[in-house]
Amino acid sequence: MKPLKDISFCYFIGIGGIGMSALARYLQRLGKTVLGYDKTPTELTKQLEKEGIVIVYEDLEATIHLQLTTANTLVVYTPAIPKDSILLNYFISRGFEVVKRSRLLGEVTRDTLCLAVAGTHGKTTTSAILGHLMAASGMPVTAFLGGIAENYHSNFIHQGNTFSVVEADEFDRSFLQLQPDIACVTSMDSDHLDIYGDSAAVEASFKAFAALVKDPEKLLVKKGLPISGKTVAIEEAADFEARNVRIENGHYVFDLKTPTETIKTLKFLLPGHHNLLNAVTALGMAITAGTPTPGLPKALLSFKGVERRFSYKIKTEHLVLIDDYAHHPTEIEALFQAVSEMYPNDQKIIVFQPHLYSRTRDFAKGFAQSLSQFDEVVLLDLYPAREVPIPGVDSNWLLGQISNPKKSLIDKKNIAERIKNSPCKIKLMVGAGDIGAEVESVVKYLEDER
Repeated sequence: MKPLKDISFCYFIGIGGIGMSALARYLQRLGKTVLGYDKTPTELTKQLEKEGIVIVYEDLEATIHLQLTTANTLVVYTPAIPKDSILLNYFISRGFEVVKRSRLLGEVTRDTLCLAVAGTHGKTTTSAILGHLMAASGMPVTAFLGGIAENYHSNFIHQGNTFSVVEADEFDRSFLQLQPDIACVTSMDSDHLDIYGDSAAVEASFKAFAALVKDPEKLLVKKGLPISGKTVAIEEAADFEARNVRIENGHYVFDLKTPTETIKTLKFLLPGHHNLLNAVTALGMAITAGTPTPGLPKALLSFKGVERRFSYKIKTEHLVLIDDYAHHPTEIEALFQAVSEMYPNDQKIIVFQPHLYSRTRDFAKGFAQSLSQFDEVVLLDLYPAREVPIPGVDSNWLLGQISNPKKSLIDKKNIAERIKNSPCKIKLMVGAGDIGAEVESVVKYLEDER
């Protein structure tokens, strides 16, 4: 890849993607002219346009800026872009340098001390906590996040270039493009089997990523995973361990045992053991990077969360609406644990949009079991994303495997009414597809009805 100093224009194909937009913001900070294409306008693309980035929404050659040349332009694309994209093939056929997002991420972090967060679950929350801990502690850090951090209203934290925090994405083996100095592996459940084929290949890929960390003392792993490194756990002997965990006034309070000290009475606002483990992992990475420990309790307490990760949209005595990105059975299980811990005596309805035909097929049993625990289960039609249909695999097929008799399949336009009519106090909208775009209209409907 040509040096970034030689590039004047950066064109992002799929600029509205959460990882792509963070890189676009970074390159604009470097003084590059940033342009891009995405299929449809979103709140994120509108924000990018307000920041001065030019975006088009038609996959046509006629939309290409005339000043773009092979000498002055870098083209970046996401694997989610179809191979028959007119714009992608235009740039490839004319000899432009065209790279995947992961290649660019590896390049821009190469000259930093790179902290990489890997795992099939927990990457976004862990990296957001880590970026915030370091930024709030005065560390010169840039963080590229896979979600919108509530503290910054952005997926990009920029407070210096000595350290970088990145999500190490296992999809398409992208994380093997990185050169991490400090890393973690939060989880290694099977996922993306359309790419990997089987769980053994998933495990092998994570082990290859772990091997990229030259100093094993700087690799943190959830205790029990088949990778050597500093262990992380809750109420279980580990190098970084949350001890004396309790809930006070609706949030976690705990002591953090590290290899060298114990930090007393840390407070953390996000619910769920999975989020607490994310916090312990982030604390361990921040400490490993040299973040001063006296300021960590205050920094952790001030972390507000990530949009669509157990995000409270309505929270009153009689009604709670939660928006969450969970799209794997393990994540739905963690969501159920979290909401049950916070609201043990209240009934709960989940509205879930399955994501990807292949994931739904591969983990149907797990989805059925995790969803059946809720008091009511409502499914939306499956969100295909990049995939073509698989015969016989759809939301109605999944619904048939759910054991809870209080289950139904509805059209997206009926979400608000269905949620309002449920007697359950706790209402959850869950999934990685376009269900997130429906949340604000549901909030408005429910608030108008109150």
